[in-house]
Amino acid sequence: MKGFLIGHAEDQTAKTGCTVFLCPEGAIAGVDVRGGAPGTRETALLDPRMTVERLHGVLLSGGSAFGLDAASGVMQYLEEQGIGFETGVAKVPIVSAAVLFDLAVGLATVRPTAKMGYQACVNAKETSPLRGNFGAGTGATVGKEKGMNLAMKSGFGFSIFQKEELYVAAGIAVNSFGEIYSNSGNRIAGVQSHENPQPDQKPFLGSNTTIGVILTNAVITKAQANKLASVGHNGYARAIRPCHTPYDGDTLFALSTAQVSVDFYSLCKLTEQVVASAVIDAVEQADSIPGFPAARGKA
Repeated sequence: MKGFLIGHAEDQTAKTGCTVFLCPEGAIAGVDVRGGAPGTRETALLDPRMTVERLHGVLLSGGSAFGLDAASGVMQYLEEQGIGFETGVAKVPIVSAAVLFDLAVGLATVRPTAKMGYQACVNAKETSPLRGNFGAGTGATVGKEKGMNLAMKSGFGFSIFQKEELYVAAGIAVNSFGEIYSNSGNRIAGVQSHENPQPDQKPFLGSNTTIGVILTNAVITKAQANKLASVGHNGYARAIRPCHTPYDGDTLFALSTAQVSVDFYSLCKLTEQVVASAVIDAVEQADSIPGFPAARGKA
């Protein structure tokens, strides 16, 4: 996708990682945060009332709030490339971030660091990213209504729609409390067994979260970028049930290089579909790990 670079870095032993979306020329950006327990960085700047117009990168990370540290590595990388908001004395890269909770899956003492965030930038390319157990999706799981011991493996999903010069894409790390359903309404992944007599178990706040980024080259304003992120949550709700619970911190960014004119209503419809497809892709591409089977059953 011209104008954007996507890269992963992960620790497969510790089952955590991060994913970066770089926009070297800057991108019009918006965000919509839902659910009761988000973990984010530099989202206030994306309000249309704020001065900064363009974002230079978004980080999605595991590690819960600890994972926000990886954004420092993204800033370091961008600064070394001479990319950032010109202040007169230094260029300050504008990098937003969102995190998910994966500490209960691998090694809770190992989290994405600034070094890992930097490596994700080094790995970033314009081509479609790896999907499944990579980046922010390395330790992602879904279907926790009856506890972590009955959850299934998820990961990082990606979907793109292209027509002539226009593209709309979404990269999503799916770590939801809810279960995942296909476009036809079939359950793909979630609680391993609903026949288990074990009662529903309420998790502590922030132990789930689906985080993602919408990428497009459509001409939109900053206000429309925020609206696009809002509409994208409809895609979450189509594929994740239940969605936006008090235990999730669902966050969705929208970034645009603003190059191709398109009807905004049509763009919103496409965005909802692409986001839902990326969520489904995250569970369909995931591989099983010890204790957490995946939809496609690989050991």
